[in-house]
Amino acid sequence: MEREERIGMRRVVMVDKIGTAAMYEQLAEECCELAQAALKASRLLRGDNPPRNMTHKDVWANLTEEVADVYLCLRELDLDDVDEELVDFKEGRFLRAWEKEHPSESE
Repeated sequence: MEREERIGMRRVVMVDKIGTAAMYEQLAEECCELAQAALKASRLLRGDNPPRNMTHKDVWANLTEEVADVYLCLRELDLDDVDEELVDFKEGRFLRAWEKEHPSESE
């Protein structure tokens, strides 16, 4: 779906209200918040200094909310179309590096 078609489907188009530069700033802020939420989730999973005053449900709800915030910013900046070839390349690069460092696990 083209951006022009998607715009007609939205109630508010943030980037048109706050401007492109501010939208990139918003994206950066939301990415930082997502990073913090992801770190809380990892601590919860490991049982290593789990977040205080947050239940398992709270941690996952927060992570989900931050993912949505980042996605919204990406969509507003028309950056939500993923280059699958680039994703495949990065995945392959990771697997090759992993196999090089962990040869016994790749058999």
